[in-house]
Amino acid sequence: MLQVPHLETALTGPLLHLEKKFLSAQVQIESWFRNQWQLTPPPFYGSVDLRNAGFKLAPVDTNLFPAGFNNLNPEMMALCVQAVQATMAEKCPSATRLLLIPESHTRNLFYFENLALLAEILKRAGFDVRIASLIPDLSEPLKQVLPSGREIILEPLLRENDLVGVKDYFPCCIILNNDFSAGVPDILQNTKQLFMPALKLGWSTRLKSDHFRFYQGVTEEFSKLIDIDPWLINPYFDQCGEVDFSQQNGQECLTERAAALFEKIHAKYAEYKIDQTPFVVVKADQGTYGMAVMMIQDPLELMNLNRKQRTKMSSLKGGSAVTKVIMQEGVYTFETVGDDNAVAEPVVYHIGRHVVGGFYRIHKNRGIDENLNAPGMDFHPLAFAKNCHVPPHAHCEAKDPVNRFYAYGVVGRLAMLAAAREIA
Repeated sequence: MLQVPHLETALTGPLLHLEKKFLSAQVQIESWFRNQWQLTPPPFYGSVDLRNAGFKLAPVDTNLFPAGFNNLNPEMMALCVQAVQATMAEKCPSATRLLLIPESHTRNLFYFENLALLAEILKRAGFDVRIASLIPDLSEPLKQVLPSGREIILEPLLRENDLVGVKDYFPCCIILNNDFSAGVPDILQNTKQLFMPALKLGWSTRLKSDHFRFYQGVTEEFSKLIDIDPWLINPYFDQCGEVDFSQQNGQECLTERAAALFEKIHAKYAEYKIDQTPFVVVKADQGTYGMAVMMIQDPLELMNLNRKQRTKMSSLKGGSAVTKVIMQEGVYTFETVGDDNAVAEPVVYHIGRHVVGGFYRIHKNRGIDENLNAPGMDFHPLAFAKNCHVPPHAHCEAKDPVNRFYAYGVVGRLAMLAAAREIA
C-alpha cells in the first residue's frame, strides 16, 4: 500500500524547486521515513495545515485531534480503512472494540459529520465502535440524524473503577477526538486503558512552540539528507513567557521578540530576492479553531493594539484565557481554487505513518497573508489523479499536480514526525 496517494488538484504554481528536490530524492526520503517511524512511532492520527508560498512550503499548525474527516474525498475511504488496520496492528493488535470520545458540541452539525465519518472508518476497519459523550447532564443515548443521512448515537460516558466506557461496554482502547482545551476531565484521569492520542497531548498541556522546536530539529536532519536550506520548509518562530492582552502585560517582550523575528525573515527574503513584505502571525500558544490569531507587518503594532484586538487575543475555545503566545513567520499562500480564485491552503490528513488524503481550506474573503481558519471558510476535497500513479516521477513533468501532492505529503509527514518526538 502506498503511503502517499497521488492526487489531482485544480492548482498549478511555482513549487518547482522543492518538487524536483523531493522527487529526485524519493528513495532516500522514503527510506529515511521508514527508519524514523521505527525509532519513533507516529501518533494515531493528525492533520497538518500547510502554506505554499512558491518559494517555500511549510506547516503552520499540527492538530492531533483532527475534525475534518467529512471534508476528505469519499474515494479515500479504502485508504483510510487500510491505514487504520495497519496502525491498530502496530499500536493495539488485540483490540476488537473501540470507544470514541468526541468534543462536547451539541449543535455543530459539521463536527457531527466528521464524527460520523471517523466512526464509519473505524467500523469498516473491522472494529466495534461506540461513541461516549462528555456533554453535561446527558443521561440517555442521544441520536443525531445528520444532513448527509448518516446517524450517530452519543452515549453518556461512565466510569467503573479504573475503566471508562458506556453501558456494558468498557474496551481497552479509546480514540480521542477531543483536544481538551479546558483540561482533562476527572472522569478520564488514572484509568488503565490505552488512549490514542495520549491525554497529555490536549491543548491544556501542549504548546505549539514546543511542537515547532521539535519540527525545527526534524527539518535540520531532513534538509541535510536532500541538501536544501531548512528555511524552505520551516517557518521561523519565537515566543514570550506569560502575557495578558486584556491587561496589556507582556507586550514589550512580544514587541522585542517580534522585531528580532522580522530581522531574520528580512534577511532570508533578501537572500532569495523575494519581492514580498514579510509578516508575522501572532497566536495563542495553546488551542485551535482559528481563535486568538492576528497578523502584523510591523512589531510596533503589538504596542498599539486597540480594545477590539486585545479582546480577540484574550480568550480561546470555551473561554480559556490566553496566557502564552507564539510568534510565527507568516507564510504566504499563492494557491487559489475555483473560477473566483478563492485563496486556499492545503490540509493533509494522516493515520499512523500513512497520508490518507486532504482538502483545501478556502476563503473568498481573505487575502494571501491572512488566516483562512475563520468564519466563512469552505473546503475543497482533493481528488484522485487520473495518471502518473507509481512512481510519481516516472512520466510526469515537475509542474504536474500529482507531484505537488507528493510534496505536501512529505512536509506533512515531517510535521507528524515532530509530533511523534513530542510524544516520546
